[in-house]
Amino acid sequence: MATPRPTAPSNPAALGEDGPGPRFQHPTEREFARLLDFYRIAWDYEPTAFPLVWSGDRVTEAFRPDFYLPERDLYVELTTMSQRLLVRKHRKLRRLRELHPDVQIALVTRRDFADLLARFGYGAVEITSLPAADIERILASPAEIAARVAALGARISADYAGRSLVLVGLLKGVTFFLADLARAITRPLAIDYLSVARPQSGEAASDRVRFVRDLDIDIRGKHVLLIEDIVNTGLTLDYVVRRLREREPASLETCVLFDKRARRLVDVPVRYTGFDIPDAFVVGYGLDDRELYRNLPFLCVLRSTNKSPVTSHEPRAER
Repeated sequence: MATPRPTAPSNPAALGEDGPGPRFQHPTEREFARLLDFYRIAWDYEPTAFPLVWSGDRVTEAFRPDFYLPERDLYVELTTMSQRLLVRKHRKLRRLRELHPDVQIALVTRRDFADLLARFGYGAVEITSLPAADIERILASPAEIAARVAALGARISADYAGRSLVLVGLLKGVTFFLADLARAITRPLAIDYLSVARPQSGEAASDRVRFVRDLDIDIRGKHVLLIEDIVNTGLTLDYVVRRLREREPASLETCVLFDKRARRLVDVPVRYTGFDIPDAFVVGYGLDDRELYRNLPFLCVLRSTNKSPVTSHEPRAER
């Protein structure tokens, strides 16, 4: 089964007047589409016309909203602050809601865009003081992550049918992924945690890493799934797998949400993978920069001027 890679939303905006994609009626629509693409929000351009007024069987007036956002089942009509346009569009919206009360639609100005982003899980940007200007690009949106975690949970549940599991999370970036994945798994399970770090200065470095928090659960004879947020070189994961196998579990597999295959040094087996990602400095969904941005519900690449020169995504052993 191929590993999903972050892909562009379903209907990316045209980059030029004659480029691929829809031919927008107004430059504001093109700008809005580019913003949606930046935040990896799927969209369709003017997909539906809603009849508003009839003369007999003939439709004499219809309303075609500018965008449809399928992840929220939401239509969006753009508008400027022109009072004349606002009055006319508000009249159409009232008529649309009378005739089609099940249709969700929002009238959006540039000022309203932050509120729209919050509906898609991007409100946390303000919490962590990470302005959009500091984000180079978004690799996985909240909706994409949620869908992939649900798919992983369904696959794991099927693979372990009739068996119970011990989920072992590698602290601490795995916290968000492990919590969401555990809820998506329908098998009986227990949860435990490991934490590892490099040998301290002056200590014998017989191993590259060492446990600083060990398991509470005896895993002998149990089916164990090791959960990691991201794997780069594979050195840390390889060490942990070798140590856990010494404890004679009935089975031991690994599940990684984000995989930087370009940096792999050790061919560590990964049974379940969420996304293959490029060799870039990423934060969000548990991954940090100097302990910041873990609570972002999406994965993004920080601009190079804003990332820490000493931070790594295998900080326990490979910083």
